[in-house]
Amino acid sequence: MKLYIKAYEANVRMRRNQVCNEKTLSSYTDEFPRPGESVRGHTFTMGSGGKGANQAVAAARLGAKVQLIARVGNDLFGKSNIDDLTNSGVDTSQVEKSDSSHTATATIFVNTHGENCIVVTLGANLELDDTSANKHEAALEVKTFFNPAPGEPNMDTSIVALTDIICTNENEAEFVTGIAQHSLDDAKKAASQMLTMGPEHVIITLGGKGCILASKSQPIEHIPVNKVTAVDTTGKLSMKEAVVRSAAIAALSVQRKGTQSSYWTREEIQREHPDLLE
Repeated sequence: MKLYIKAYEANVRMRRNQVCNEKTLSSYTDEFPRPGESVRGHTFTMGSGGKGANQAVAAARLGAKVQLIARVGNDLFGKSNIDDLTNSGVDTSQVEKSDSSHTATATIFVNTHGENCIVVTLGANLELDDTSANKHEAALEVKTFFNPAPGEPNMDTSIVALTDIICTNENEAEFVTGIAQHSLDDAKKAASQMLTMGPEHVIITLGGKGCILASKSQPIEHIPVNKVTAVDTTGKLSMKEAVVRSAAIAALSVQRKGTQSSYWTREEIQREHPDLLE
């Protein structure tokens, strides 16, 4: 079975909000600059990113067969992104090149506390439209996973009804539901509301606090990031088991700099944390 990363569908309906593929330019500094201030950075990295591409790379590195549907500029950044995807095992045969727009960029600042702030320029992502989507009929019947990032106030939430699994952070959960996020209870309320909007499963990531998992067939649950135990994976993982394992694997990536470059491969996890794959 092939996994299609369907970020293009989100982009069609939420044109200003979805970034499928971008070049990331990251500067590491002690503290963020204030308005009008220049600060000295101590490290710079350049890599590939974008919500759709990140999901594709993470899945491919863990052994899934993945095809990405996206659009980049016909430029150096676009070529670099396609090369990075290919090297991670992603099928890029459906990544289109634009002659009229540039590859999207994300300028990222990271401080010594590991916090970041990001400016995204969407570029060729904005050219994905219904015509682009309709060319990929093979992907229309697969399960859809939607990450509505970067979230914005008054965002169009109509796509939520069309997705099987929605995954947001706390800010995005607030934008989707209108429920201010200050506590675990607030996150649970937002997850409950999103379930009424159509998805089968809702995940709200909480950083170091883990995540909230809500499913139509199960009670809403808070899953701490350190709740890592081996599970019986005979047959198919339940959504809860998948989220517990995903949270643990995601926690490994924050130990490395970069975006896609921080994702562990299946072989690395098997060697250093075999319990996560048993």
